Amino acid sequence: MLEFPRWKYLLVGLVLLLALVFALPNFFGTDPALQVVRKNRLPMDDFARTAVEQVLTGHADAFRGSYIDDGKLIVRFASVADQLKARDSVNENLAADYVSALTTASRAPAVLRRFGLRPMPLGLDLRGGLYLLYQVDVNGAVAQLLDSYDQGFRRTLAAANLPFTDINAYTGSKSSIPNALRVILPPGADIGAVRDALRKANPDLSFSIGSGETGPTIEMEMSPTQVKVRQDYALQKNITTLRNRVNELGVSEPIVAQQGIDRINVQLPGVQNSAEVKDILGKVATLEFRLEDSQHSAIEAKQLGRAPLGSKLYDMDGRPVLLKRELIATGDQLTNATSSAGNEGPEVNVTLNGQGGDSMLRATRLNVKKRMAVVYIEKSRETRMVGGQKTTHDVTTEKIISLATIQSVLSNQFRITGLTAVEARELALLMRSGSLSAPIFAVEERTIGPSLGAENIRMGVRALLIGMLAVFAFMALYYQRFGWVANLVLLANVVLLTALLSMMRATLSLPGIAGIILTVGIAVDANVLIYERIREELRNGVSPQAAIRAGFEKAFSAILDSNVTAFIAGLVLWVIGRGAIRGFAVVLTLGIATSMFTALMGSRALITLMYGGRRKIERLSIG
Repeated sequence: MLEFPRWKYLLVGLVLLLALVFALPNFFGTDPALQVVRKNRLPMDDFARTAVEQVLTGHADAFRGSYIDDGKLIVRFASVADQLKARDSVNENLAADYVSALTTASRAPAVLRRFGLRPMPLGLDLRGGLYLLYQVDVNGAVAQLLDSYDQGFRRTLAAANLPFTDINAYTGSKSSIPNALRVILPPGADIGAVRDALRKANPDLSFSIGSGETGPTIEMEMSPTQVKVRQDYALQKNITTLRNRVNELGVSEPIVAQQGIDRINVQLPGVQNSAEVKDILGKVATLEFRLEDSQHSAIEAKQLGRAPLGSKLYDMDGRPVLLKRELIATGDQLTNATSSAGNEGPEVNVTLNGQGGDSMLRATRLNVKKRMAVVYIEKSRETRMVGGQKTTHDVTTEKIISLATIQSVLSNQFRITGLTAVEARELALLMRSGSLSAPIFAVEERTIGPSLGAENIRMGVRALLIGMLAVFAFMALYYQRFGWVANLVLLANVVLLTALLSMMRATLSLPGIAGIILTVGIAVDANVLIYERIREELRNGVSPQAAIRAGFEKAFSAILDSNVTAFIAGLVLWVIGRGAIRGFAVVLTLGIATSMFTALMGSRALITLMYGGRRKIERLSIG
């Protein structure tokens, strides 16, 4: 007689039951929905939920229901038209306190959501939205680091009363020694003392002494390892900043990930207003706080075409302004920024970290009644036609947005005025989310409409159903009753795979659907190996029950070998691949694991139930 331990029956039954429960939310479908979050990042509560619902009800927006999920308010609608109308209502009436984003919500009962059961999130190609691919200027990150060294060395030499003519940063081909700083000293300067002071300030740089047109020079070079570390840091910092900016925009389930060596892939499901989003995400903007140079004439500097040593020349509303080169604080030292309406109009309330607050305290304590400027710096890339050919230029725009008299000593909290409401809101968002460590430039952009995403879902599901029905028909006709067992096991495999993807919150995309279809073929292949082995045993005159036992035992090695090789390939793609390749690999790898379980455990459990209790079997219905 065939035997199958009871604990294995229980294991198969329990696994399939849990799989059905976790996969259940995927079979209810989704509704168009609106996600609403607070601008101050606090979780939504019943009071906020009531306020949003009152606005929607007052503007005749029909909604099916709402619930709070992970601190976010989700409002469901019957149609996309109602969803868009509701978004406009929230943006018009609650824009000061809330941020809304288009999304989708499952129709699954609340009891499933209460137990944390969620359907698989859909990728951009199935849901629609905005796809952006950014190129990171990693060399620009090195230049920014050299600029920060420049400021630090100026303060070090000034504090040590060591004279110097100027400090310049060079990158790439601009210097005989790339990625270096050059300190120009006056004739007769104490080179050894200057070098020791600079080396104490930054011992990681390599120092060399040379001579220039006006006097001796000291060059400080970054090593290739330091350059690579800075470039990698800039890439990861930009990813973090872009994620923060996306969160500030309230986008539902975004994807921000590295692609290749120096690119960032941004996927924003449900987003269609690409112009506004691109303007916020791609801005390489930061702030600098500098004191005005009142000892020199800005008009004279403009006429000469150069600023005095230690100063920089700016233009503010058509008039020249001289600012000191030494920085008081930068955007990197900001910890929070909020926009509000003050007595002098729109304003941005700024909070600095400890280092920035100490620097602001020292600078303002010594310069009360003098003027301090807030400089807004933005970098962009422009394409121009030169000689009939397109050329790309990096453009840096520096604008003084505020030049005010220091009325009292400031510390880590103060406000910036002189902005419009839109400028204040955008500046606060950029400052809260952090500045980019290196310029980024969009190299690819795709907008996928929701109707196209829905069509992709229909075609993908149709392909899966047609493929499964064709396999079901073949197995039923060719292997008869055993073929129906394989079909049930195959259906259980799809449910189990869906449950795993839902538990892992893995994003399903078109390549993922292709992976599911391929998994169906792999799962059938395992059953075919078992059934053909059973047939072979029957042809050799073995009894039906012994043939079944031998079929499972002797086919195991072939099934294991074929699946292990495919599993290794899928695992490598999962670890190394990015984007669509990784989405396919995730489904393929999990599908191989589930097909092994269902083919070896599930199929044997069903066949043992069918034939294990019989003492004598005349023949097997296996074709």
